[in-house]
Amino acid sequence: MTIKPFFKSDIHISLFAALIFLIIVTYGIQECYAADIRVSVDRNPVSVEDSFQITFTAQQAPDDDPDFSPLEQDFAIISQSTSTSSSWINGKSTKVVQWILNVMAKQVGSLAIPPIKFGKDVSQASTILVADKTAKKVDADEDLFIDVEVTPQNPYIQSQVFYTMRLYTRVNISQARLNEPELSDAVIERLGEDSNYTTQVNGINYSVTERKYAFFPQKSGKLTIKPLMLTAEILVNNAQGFNPFFNSQMGKTKRVESKAITLDVKPAPPEFKGTHWLSAEQLVLKQDWSGDIAKLKVGEPITRTLSITAKGTTVGQLPELNTTETSEQLKAYPDQPVLQEQKKVDGLIAFREEKIALIPSKSGTYQLPAIEIPWFNTQTQKVEIAKIPEVTLESSSVAKQSEPEPIATQVVAPVETPKIESLAMANNNQETPIWLWVSVFLGLGWLITLIVFLRSRQSKSTVVIETESEINLKAAVKTLKDACANNDAITAKNALLVWGKQKFDSHNLGAIAGFCDARLRDEILLLNQTLYGKDSTTWQGKKLFQAFTENKARAAVKVTEDKSLEPLYKI
Repeated sequence: MTIKPFFKSDIHISLFAALIFLIIVTYGIQECYAADIRVSVDRNPVSVEDSFQITFTAQQAPDDDPDFSPLEQDFAIISQSTSTSSSWINGKSTKVVQWILNVMAKQVGSLAIPPIKFGKDVSQASTILVADKTAKKVDADEDLFIDVEVTPQNPYIQSQVFYTMRLYTRVNISQARLNEPELSDAVIERLGEDSNYTTQVNGINYSVTERKYAFFPQKSGKLTIKPLMLTAEILVNNAQGFNPFFNSQMGKTKRVESKAITLDVKPAPPEFKGTHWLSAEQLVLKQDWSGDIAKLKVGEPITRTLSITAKGTTVGQLPELNTTETSEQLKAYPDQPVLQEQKKVDGLIAFREEKIALIPSKSGTYQLPAIEIPWFNTQTQKVEIAKIPEVTLESSSVAKQSEPEPIATQVVAPVETPKIESLAMANNNQETPIWLWVSVFLGLGWLITLIVFLRSRQSKSTVVIETESEINLKAAVKTLKDACANNDAITAKNALLVWGKQKFDSHNLGAIAGFCDARLRDEILLLNQTLYGKDSTTWQGKKLFQAFTENKARAAVKVTEDKSLEPLYKI
C-alpha cells in the first residue's frame, strides 16, 4: 500500500504555512485591537451662550453605533452628523470615521466630556472650560459686526500673542471680503481652520465665524494692529413683487470695521542672561545615541541625535544645539538640521533636530560639554534652563579580523518584510506549533543546503564569470574615477552609493564609510560633510580616489593571504 505524501514539494509546504500564518494574523488582529476613538473640540474655552463642536474620530469602524446619552447631563445636543473618508497610501488602506456633534453647555465651569460607548469600544474622556456670558454693546439694527481681541496685550518681545477675530451675522451675506491682520515688525501665522457656531448677544441670535492668528512681535514698544475691514452683500427679500425672470432676493453692500488694538511689547527681562533670547510656553530638550557610548571602537562612528521641541514659538527662534568641535582625536560630522513647525489652534509648535556622527581616532575617554538652553517660560513668567549634562565617551581599539563586521549603530535601511513576518510568527508560537516545527525543519534544510553548496564551491576550481552585479560594480568604479578627476562631488557620491550597495548592502555614505579603512573612511565622510555640511567648501577628489585605490589593493592582499592559509586549516 502506497501512502501519498500530503506535501508534494517545498512549495506546497510554504504555501500551507503562509495560509496558516495569514489566518492566525487576521484572527489576532480582529481579537486584539480595539478601535481607538479620540475626542476633540473645535475651540476651548467657550462661552455658555455659544454652541461648539465635539468630534469623535476612529481610525477603523468601532464595534457598534455610539450612545451619546451621557453627554446630555451637561450639554444640549443641537445636531449631529457622520462622515467617512478612505485613502490608499503606499499600498495601505486607511479609513477614518467621524461623529460631529453641535452642542451647547448647560452650565459654567470645567465640564467633563464623558467616555462614550461604541458597543464594546469606548472613546477617550476629555474636558472643556465653559465661561460665563460676555456682554457686548450692540446696536439694535446691527446685522453684522466684527469683534477682535488679543491675549496678552503686553507680551515680551518674540513671544506668542493670540489674535482672535469673530464675525457676527444675523443675516444672509454673500461675496464677503475680509482683509488679513497687519502689524509691522511682527511674524504673523494663521492657526487652524475657521470655526462656526451660534451665540446670543443681548438676547439676539447670531451666527459666528471665528478665526485665530499667532503674532510674534520682533521689537519692543507700542505696536498697533490695524483694523480689519469686511465688505459683503447682505441679501434681503424683495417684498414689492415677484419677477419670474429675476431672483426674488436683492442685495445691498455693507462695510464693517473692527477696532484697532495696540500692543505694549516688553523687552527681554533683565534676569535673562542667555546669549539667545527664547520665550515659549513649554520646551523639551533631549538626546539619543545610536549605540553604547561606553563601548566605542576606534574608527567606528556613533550618531548623536539632539532635538528641541517648543510650544509657543517659531522654528526660526530655536537655537543651534551642537557644541561638539572637530579635533584629531574625535571627529564630528553634523548633518543638515531637520526643522518642522506645526500650526495648531492652541498655538505654534516648533521642532529642531540635529544628527552628529562622532568618530574617535584613538582609544581613550572623551568629554562632551553640557548643553544648556536658557529660555523664558511665558506661563510662569520665569527664566528656566533646559539642560543635557556632560557626556563621557569611552573608546577602545579594534582587534584585527578576517572580515569587517557590520556596525550595529549604522542600521539605516528599513527592516525587511521577512524579518517582520518571522517576528510575528514567533509571537504566535504557542498557538501554532505546526508552523513552528515546519519553520525549524525548513530552516535546517536551508542551512544544510547552504553548507553543502559552499563546500562544493570551495572544492571546485575557480571559474571567473562576470555577473551583472560585477559589471555594475566596475561601471561604478569607473564613474567614481572620472568624478574624482573632475572634482564632481555629486557624481562621486552617486557612484559610491552604487559601489556601497553592491559591496556592503549599505545605502548612505556614513554607513559605507564604516566598512572602509581609516583613510578612505575619512575621505568619504569629508565628501559627505562637503555636500551636506553647514559650511560648504570646494571639494577635491584626487585624495578620495587615491584612498579608494589603496583600500581596494589592501582588500585584495588580504584575500590572497587568507587563501594561502587554507591548507594549514584543513590539516
